[in-house]
Amino acid sequence: MAFGTLVLMLAAASAAEAQQRSRQATTNPPPAAGDAPVVLDQINVQGEAQAGGALLSGPTTTRVTRQELDREQVQSLTDLSNRVEAGITFNRQTNSLNIRGLDGARVLTTIDGIRQPFLVDTRITRGAQNAFDFDSLSTLDLLRGGSGAATLGSGALGGALAVRTLDPEDLLRNGRSYGALAKTGYDSTDRAWFGSAAAAARMGNTSVLLQGGFRNGHEVDSKGNVKTIGATRTAPNPSDFDQYNFLAKIYQQVGEHRFGVTGEFFKRSDRTQTRTNTVSLTGNFRPGAHETGEDVERSRVSLSYDYKLPGSFFDEAHATLYWQRLRRDDLVNAWRYTSIIGPYGRDNQSVEDAYGFNGYVLKSFNTGILTHKLTAGTELRMSTLEQYSSGIDNCPPTPASGRYTGAFTTCNNLHTNQADQPNVDGKLVGFYLHDEIGLLNDRLRVTPGLRYDWYEEKPKDTPAYTASSSYPGSLPPSSSDSAWSPRIRLEYDILKNAPWVKDVTFFAQWAKSFRGPTANELYGRFGAKGTYLRQGNPELRPEVGNGVDVGLRFGDKQLGGSVTYFHTDYRNFIDTYQIAPAGGDYPQGGITGYRNIARAEIQGVELNGQYAFAPNWLLRGSFAYTRGRNKTDDTFINSIPPVQGIVAIAYGTDRWGAEVSAKMAGKRDDVALSGTDVGFKAPGYTLFNASAWWRPAPEIADLELQIGVYNIFDRKYWDAVSVPLSRPQARDYYSEPGRTVKATLKYQF
Repeated sequence: MAFGTLVLMLAAASAAEAQQRSRQATTNPPPAAGDAPVVLDQINVQGEAQAGGALLSGPTTTRVTRQELDREQVQSLTDLSNRVEAGITFNRQTNSLNIRGLDGARVLTTIDGIRQPFLVDTRITRGAQNAFDFDSLSTLDLLRGGSGAATLGSGALGGALAVRTLDPEDLLRNGRSYGALAKTGYDSTDRAWFGSAAAAARMGNTSVLLQGGFRNGHEVDSKGNVKTIGATRTAPNPSDFDQYNFLAKIYQQVGEHRFGVTGEFFKRSDRTQTRTNTVSLTGNFRPGAHETGEDVERSRVSLSYDYKLPGSFFDEAHATLYWQRLRRDDLVNAWRYTSIIGPYGRDNQSVEDAYGFNGYVLKSFNTGILTHKLTAGTELRMSTLEQYSSGIDNCPPTPASGRYTGAFTTCNNLHTNQADQPNVDGKLVGFYLHDEIGLLNDRLRVTPGLRYDWYEEKPKDTPAYTASSSYPGSLPPSSSDSAWSPRIRLEYDILKNAPWVKDVTFFAQWAKSFRGPTANELYGRFGAKGTYLRQGNPELRPEVGNGVDVGLRFGDKQLGGSVTYFHTDYRNFIDTYQIAPAGGDYPQGGITGYRNIARAEIQGVELNGQYAFAPNWLLRGSFAYTRGRNKTDDTFINSIPPVQGIVAIAYGTDRWGAEVSAKMAGKRDDVALSGTDVGFKAPGYTLFNASAWWRPAPEIADLELQIGVYNIFDRKYWDAVSVPLSRPQARDYYSEPGRTVKATLKYQF
């Protein structure tokens, strides 16, 4: 209903203007891919297209284009953090992006504007923020800090990652009505072969795109080389994975209105043969008879509407109506040899179905000496989350006492064929309004903005939940709250078109952000008497951030960069804690749960810069320092990465090019205790990388071969954020890959 109303309103409003304007004035076709600069800029600078679009644009947002992803051989968030963006880290333990020391549900990921949930269960805390194929992307926008909450709402506490998938226009170059792109390659990091292909065509006012990709490989390499069985092992567990995706789009242009339909499917399946402390040669689980796995599937169908006609009732309008399903399965397939002899299998499944509508309009106008760029929008979302653990074993039915004894005592652990939480129906309603006000001939810009959100998580009883071994006896209450997310930004152009640097702009912004509790934090409940209990807390309050960013932006592609200082105070920080120690009804581990911490603080400095000091030469750099403390307990926050930096120098022509870079990280000693877990103290490191590319005949065909060698000197190092707090294995087991090689072959026409 809302989607149709918006379309009809805009169609009526633009009818008069459309008769007086040529279609040439309605759209500006993007530059052809072949016309892009040889050496690529990595920074959003003044004078260039704004990174992030209307909803993420700002002084702390950077954009990486499709061409830049290819040039740096970026096919994962880990690649992005090691080669392009020093201020981010990908946590492989939780499958989440870390921005400014926050990860998990505190960083929001959107795909074509559609929010992605951080979907976890009570047994394994791993999300699915990376459930997309990098080869299907057109652009990647990275927003640092909580200012994005003023348009994106809940979840953008530490920042946001907004990716856009390919459109037909990304492949239709030089005015052609057809285009295609194919790529294949090999990456020794996980011994993976990969490939992708995309094709697009335009037929009159209709354009279509088809894209598909695959990646097949094995375990991520490390510097551990001890291949024993058990806790002394440092080599990775043997693993295999298969990943593939499919993307289809069709657009119809009707005057100034563009209507679109998108279908997308992504799946990744991992299978790992356990060789670590879970198994032993004579124990209950033995090598070759204990396999774990993870399946992640994401499907969506969306309808889109885009309108652009400057000077009409609205200058622009954009809307998306969508259905999305995200499914995670955590798997175990094993055989027990001693305690309960026989097969042992588990499938811990979480599925979220979501329906939503996102829409916003843009309008520019003047009031006296003031200019205005108004943005108004809404987000409406409904979701249903189901969790269920199925499995097989040789445990008999649960006795009337609720506890197994004697030979079947082991059956008290890892209950199955039950739900660890009720089904949860979620609702989200958000509205936002922003106005960029220009003064002094637009040299001074003040942008006030505000978003209002209301959300509700409503549990529903199911037979699988009431039959759970940890069922509390009644349904927990709903969790509902609302939040205002104000933001105000000031920008002043200190210099305009100066002879030695194009522009220098001072900026300062203040923003409030929030993050509602996840369903697992509210309602997850797993364990049983005689073992341990992990329980959610339905009384949790939303986390709230209150932050400032102050800095300078300067220059353009020739010489440009930015420096930012940030400081954010957090209230109601959600943390795990020990409710009761081991003993009594829960002798194995006591009771653990969630609580709100009154105060936490994160601050730091970020720098980015580039200098094209000679024809075809580019020097670029990125630097980030972050420091965080739990002010309530006066301890450090273990998710804070060490100081990091990237420096690179590149040379490129239309036929060949090369780059040499270094990724540097300081040691991390500022860690905290968390119960019996200790934050990992990681030594500092410097990694050297080199890559080169060659286009043998650019005047005939756009064929390109690229080879990169990473960690050239085979340095042993640890990514502090990816090392878990609980470390049952020897230290080298958690190390990162040594020297790796990646080769890609790309053809486009």
